[in-house]
Amino acid sequence: MPRPRPCHPLLAAAPEREGPGWALAMEPRGVLKAFPRRKKRSSGSDRSALLKIPKKEGLEGGEWLSPLQVHVLPAGIGRARAEIFEKQIIQHGGRICSPQAPGITHIVVDEAVDCERALRLLKLSQLPLGVQIVKSAWLSQCLQEQKLVDTTGFSIFIPDRYLDETDNQVTSFQPGCSGTSAQAGLPSAAAFAPPQEPHSELNTQTQPNSYESSDEEEVQVTPADLEALITGQYPSTPEGDAMPCLAPTVSDKWVCAQPSSQKRTNHNSHITEKLEVLAKAYAVQGDRWRSLSYSKAINALKSFHKPVSSYQEACGIPGIGKRMAEKIMEIVESGHLRKLDHISDSVPVLELFSNIWGVGSKTAQMWYQQGFRTLEDIESRATLTSQQAIGLKHYEDFLKRIPREEASEIEQTVREAAHALNPGLLSVACGSYRRGKATCGDVDVLVTHPDGRSHQGIFGQLLDTLRQQGFLTDDLVSQDDNGQQQKYLGVCRLPGPGRLHRRLDIIVVPYSEFACALLYFTGSAYFNRSMRALAKTKGMSLSERSLYTAVVRDGRGLKVGPGRALPTPTEKDVFRLLGLPYREPSERDW
Repeated sequence: MPRPRPCHPLLAAAPEREGPGWALAMEPRGVLKAFPRRKKRSSGSDRSALLKIPKKEGLEGGEWLSPLQVHVLPAGIGRARAEIFEKQIIQHGGRICSPQAPGITHIVVDEAVDCERALRLLKLSQLPLGVQIVKSAWLSQCLQEQKLVDTTGFSIFIPDRYLDETDNQVTSFQPGCSGTSAQAGLPSAAAFAPPQEPHSELNTQTQPNSYESSDEEEVQVTPADLEALITGQYPSTPEGDAMPCLAPTVSDKWVCAQPSSQKRTNHNSHITEKLEVLAKAYAVQGDRWRSLSYSKAINALKSFHKPVSSYQEACGIPGIGKRMAEKIMEIVESGHLRKLDHISDSVPVLELFSNIWGVGSKTAQMWYQQGFRTLEDIESRATLTSQQAIGLKHYEDFLKRIPREEASEIEQTVREAAHALNPGLLSVACGSYRRGKATCGDVDVLVTHPDGRSHQGIFGQLLDTLRQQGFLTDDLVSQDDNGQQQKYLGVCRLPGPGRLHRRLDIIVVPYSEFACALLYFTGSAYFNRSMRALAKTKGMSLSERSLYTAVVRDGRGLKVGPGRALPTPTEKDVFRLLGLPYREPSERDW
C-alpha cells in the first residue's frame, strides 16, 4: 500500500527533536563518529587532577599538613572524593598510609560512620596508638582554611573497649600558631614511618585486612547519594563540607548559567515560528552553521522577557547579530519574512528523506539529484544500508513522539532486565524524559554500577536478555569501546496490541564517567553546547566521559594536549568546577 506523502512540513513550526545536534540527521558513519574512540588513560599520577587551592601563609613551602599521617576510608565518602582528599593531603605535605601503619594520626570517615562501623570496615579490633577518627568535614575545613583546625566537634566518639591498652586516651587535635606536632598533641615527626603511597596504589594482596575485602560494607555510595545523582536534586551542602571551586563564577550571559524556566512563556512566538521554518530548511540542505545560528537566535528570543519592539532591542539580546535583528524587525513590522517565499521546492522532499533514520543531508540530496521524490522511490530504487532499511521500515513509528508514560515503561523494562543480571546495577532514562518533558523522541538509558567494576561484562548479557524477551526488534549500531563506555542503538517495542516501534539507546558506562555521561545524555543539546563552549574558554574540555583541565589548544582552537581528567562524582561537581550554579534537569530544557 503506497505511503501518503506528508503535507508541506515547513509551513509550520519545526517539531521538537531529541538529542544533541538534532538539526542534522546523521549519516550511518556519523552515528559511529558520534561516539569517538578514545585510548584508555594510564593509571599514573595524572589520572585524577588536583584541585588547586591558593597557598596561604603557614609552614614553609605550603606543607602545613606535614604533621599528619592519614588514612581516608572511602565508604560513604566515595572513591573519587577520597582520592581528591588524598592528593590534597600529599600536596600540602601530609602522608597517606594504610590503617595499620605505624605513626598513623588520623582516620577520615564519612559523617554517617561511627566507631564500630569504621573498625569493622578496617578489619581492626582496636585503634592503633594515638590515632583519631575524624569526620570528612574536618578535612574539608582544613583544606578550605588552609590550616590545621581543632578536631573538637569533628572527632568520632571511641568507647574504651576499642582503645589500645597502651593508649586509653586520644588527645584532641588543637594546633598552635606554628602548627607543630608537639603543639597539636600528635606523635613527634621523628616517630613517623617512611612515607606511604596512597591506598589506591597499595598492594592489597599483602594486606589481607584491607577494608576492600569487606562484604556488604564495601559499597561506597549511599542510597541518598544515588537518588540525588539520578534525579539531579541535591540537598544543600553544609558550609563546612564544601569542596573548593576550580573556576570563578560565570556570567549570566551563558545559557548554561540560566534556568530554562525563564523561557516557559514565549513572548515572541510570532517571530520564532517563522525562524524555525528557516532553521529547518537550512538543516535539511546541509547548511549546519546557518541552522545553528537560527537555533541560537530562536532560543534567545524564547527566553526574552518581553515582545521585541525595536531593532536596537533585538541587537541587544545575546546571541542575535545585526543581520538576524533585521529579519526579526521585518517580521515585527510586516508579519512576514520574505525569505520564506524563496524556500526551494526541494526542501520538503529533503526533509522527507532526512526523517529516515540513518539518512543525512548529503544522502538526501544525492537521492533528490537521482530523481527520487517519494518514500516509494526510496524503497524500490535506492540502495540502502541495513540501518536505513530499518529506518524506512519504521518510518511512521519513529516520527511519532513517545508519551512519558510509555518512556517510563521502556526504562523499567531495561532496569528489570539489568537487575536480573545484577541487583546493584543502576538504569536511568535521560534525554527529554529526565528533563521532565511530556513526550520524547527516543529513550536513552544509562547503565552503571556504583562499585566501579560490576558493569563490566554486562553489556552483551543485557542485550541478549532483551532480545530473548522480544523487546529488542532491530539492531542499528552496537559498539564496544575498549571496555569503557559501551553503546547500543536499536529499536524496541513493548508487549501488547497497538504498540509502536521506538528508538532506544542503551549506554553502559563505568561509574567514574557516570556523572558526565548523565549530564551529556540529559541535554538539552543547546545547553550542552553552552557548557562545552564555556569549558573551552577556561582551558578545559567537557565530554560525555570526563571534564579535563589544563587542555592545550593551538591558534585555531584545536586540541593538541588532552590535559588532566578531574574527578566528577556527581553532575553537581561538573557545574562547580566550571563555576556554574547547579541546574536541575528540568532547568536545562533550552
